[in-house]
Amino acid sequence: MEDEEALREKLAELREEHRDMDSAIDRLVEMSVVDALKLQRLKKRKLQLKDMIQKIESELLPDIIA
Repeated sequence: MEDEEALREKLAELREEHRDMDSAIDRLVEMSVVDALKLQRLKKRKLQLKDMIQKIESELLPDIIA
């Protein structure tokens, strides 16, 4: 159960960082001069976070026996 709790904590951290990436991307897009490289890096990090979130969520879900 300790492993599950650690995964849930990590999941919460990743979700928060993912939301922060959304905000950072939105702020960058609203600027009159957009830093395309920075925007690309933020979007890439956001996708990485999404993948990590999905991986942890799948680990936390019980296996379905067909």
